[in-house]
Amino acid sequence: MVMFLIRALIFLVSAAVGLIVADLVLPGFTIEWSNPVGFILAIVIFAILQSVLAPWLATVARRKAPALLGGIGIVSSFVALLIVVIVPGAGLTIGTPWWTWVLAPVIVWLVTALATWLLPALFIKKKVEAKRAA
Repeated sequence: MVMFLIRALIFLVSAAVGLIVADLVLPGFTIEWSNPVGFILAIVIFAILQSVLAPWLATVARRKAPALLGGIGIVSSFVALLIVVIVPGAGLTIGTPWWTWVLAPVIVWLVTALATWLLPALFIKKKVEAKRAA
């Protein structure tokens, strides 16, 4: 149970980092900072959708279009972002220029993947350092 909670926390933090990086880098990708509850809602919705959509889309692609398997993470990021933007009060908008809709899923997917890979290493490093210090 503890490992599940740690993984969920890591995934939520990585989703937040991905969304924040997209907000910093892309014009038209806007986090509504005046509504922190909305941003938390956006993170939770995005993380849940991403964790459900990626395996489901991979299964569908494996059966119907195996050539698309490599891009499943980006496609699921796009769908998750689209749904988050549609949800009222989710604290995230994506507007113009049009290419923001193309780059946002790529950036969010890439940053989320890197954060999901790097964050556990940070936790393990801190635990090892704490045990050495004790």
